Amino acid sequence: MTSTIDPVTTAGLMTREVRDGSRDGTPTKIAVARRTYAADRDDLWNALTSAERLPRWFLPVSGDLTVGGRYQLEGNAGGVVERCAAPGDFAVTWEFGGNVSWLTVSLTPADGGTTLELVHESPVDPDFAAQYGPGAVGVGWDLALVGLGLHLATGSDNDATEFEQWTLSPVGVEFVRLASTCWADAAIASGEDADQARAAGERTLAFYTVPPES
Repeated sequence: MTSTIDPVTTAGLMTREVRDGSRDGTPTKIAVARRTYAADRDDLWNALTSAERLPRWFLPVSGDLTVGGRYQLEGNAGGVVERCAAPGDFAVTWEFGGNVSWLTVSLTPADGGTTLELVHESPVDPDFAAQYGPGAVGVGWDLALVGLGLHLATGSDNDATEFEQWTLSPVGVEFVRLASTCWADAAIASGEDADQARAAGERTLAFYTVPPES
């Protein structure tokens, strides 16, 4: 399935935005990603929230997927379901590596399909932000939303090994480069220093595309 991905076209399917925010007086950085899928809103909602369907394109999930319950993505983040209003939006905490951030996903009917808006809000870690910028979380969501698009378009299960190999292929690296550049552009548009944003984008590219053994 990954052989059908054109990096330029696919990177251009998503719009990206960076905002400053705060929670309880603590500064936050907000990464916003939007993509319109040629899918019915109910079907897209099911793909995002069904414990049986999530592993078909993302990761296995366990726990209580109701408001107030705790979920856990296999090998990744867990957290608390804070809101769930089918088929419009849901909000969860995103807890990983001892850090807590917040994720909101909303679905809006659009011409020819449904627009997904993903908002990931994180406390500002000055050192981490300077090193990687918003692309640290943004590129990860870019890749996840590519996987979602493949699943919706074909109805098939994604092969995790194939997708990982694609990420490290010339075409996959080009996609990540474009996505990293787009997140750097979004950071610059939000008022961040251009040179620093570009350098952070290059480090993000390396993070996602250099094999662990290198």
